[in-house]
Amino acid sequence: MPGITGPSDYSTEPTRHSSLQINSKEPFNAEPPCSALISTYLTPADLFYKRNHGPIPIVDDIEKYSVSISGLIENTKQVFMKDIRMLPKYNVTATLQCAGNRRTAMSKIKTVKGVGWGVSAIANAVWGGAKLSDVLELVGIAKLTSTAKFGGKHVEFVSIDQCKEENGGPYKASIPLSQATNPEADVLLAYEMNGEPLNRDHGYPLRVIVPGVIGARSVKWLEVINIIAEECQGFFVQKDYKMFPPSVNWENINWSSRRPQMDFPIQCVICSLEDMTTIRAGKVNISGYAASGGGRGIERVDVSVDGGKTWMEASRFQKSGIPYIADDCNKSDKWAWVLFEVTTEIQHNTEIIAKAVDSAGNVQPEKVENIWNLRGILNTSWHRIQVQVTDSNF
Repeated sequence: MPGITGPSDYSTEPTRHSSLQINSKEPFNAEPPCSALISTYLTPADLFYKRNHGPIPIVDDIEKYSVSISGLIENTKQVFMKDIRMLPKYNVTATLQCAGNRRTAMSKIKTVKGVGWGVSAIANAVWGGAKLSDVLELVGIAKLTSTAKFGGKHVEFVSIDQCKEENGGPYKASIPLSQATNPEADVLLAYEMNGEPLNRDHGYPLRVIVPGVIGARSVKWLEVINIIAEECQGFFVQKDYKMFPPSVNWENINWSSRRPQMDFPIQCVICSLEDMTTIRAGKVNISGYAASGGGRGIERVDVSVDGGKTWMEASRFQKSGIPYIADDCNKSDKWAWVLFEVTTEIQHNTEIIAKAVDSAGNVQPEKVENIWNLRGILNTSWHRIQVQVTDSNF
């Protein structure tokens, strides 16, 4: 593709923040310390988790960079960055979360396959760019369209990177056309992150942002947009990121029996304490993040400091101490996480638990055993932290 190339090795990788926990070097996959996530409502790009499937592409000439829109449309169109920047720019605050977030906790129940993520394969940013619905109008697809003129029902995004899972081919994924053409879904072709140009790890010069959906659908280093009749047939849609019951294993799996995962379920994690933390007896601050996919707001976060016998409601905040209101779109970012906190007395060794409820009444499952799956995705069970307490005068 003019203007951008996919390296065949890892010799040109960008520099990364030294505090990242590296889960895989080649391809590079890493997450920040969980304490970094609650230090600010918007996650800095260098502390945003890195999820890659191959070497990071290089932009040779931004002026020549373009995206091809093809498939079930009348005429293929090359859209250059200048064309995208001429469209109205939107800023959308959205949380991205890898479907494998918290996989390591699930793997303690039974072995799973996938990158060993802790609790920080999630982050929040303001994404700037053009709405996909506006871009699709350039090729004659009207807003709020579920089936296009020539039979298109899905929009496929194809990257320039090279993935071993695709036998060296590009990463690709798709979303329904009805979602892509709905301005309220806020699907973006983004060229900015927190007011700055995307960096290489996060898709420079252009990526897709699909708010409220697992990060696997927000394709980076965009090369092609295809209008297709059926959902994408690529590996990451057909043979990955699907939710199976605990009874399914690699010997009896039938990939075609499940739909590709889209919206991520309600999630909640304590970030101010590490498991088996030793603390002083007395007042303890418990804080973390909560998020729910599909534009569903967080109704409340419940915290227990006695292993689930009793519960207290945490405070929820958006941005700089502004109280979060789950059902008020004018005062909350519906695609974004909320940060919660509660301060309480703890005098003895105990288990601290956090769980959340979203605006649709969805509650996190209590036990990870009940949602175990062979790919280790969507671990949204109650988050539990074991703490040891020492005497305050020690």
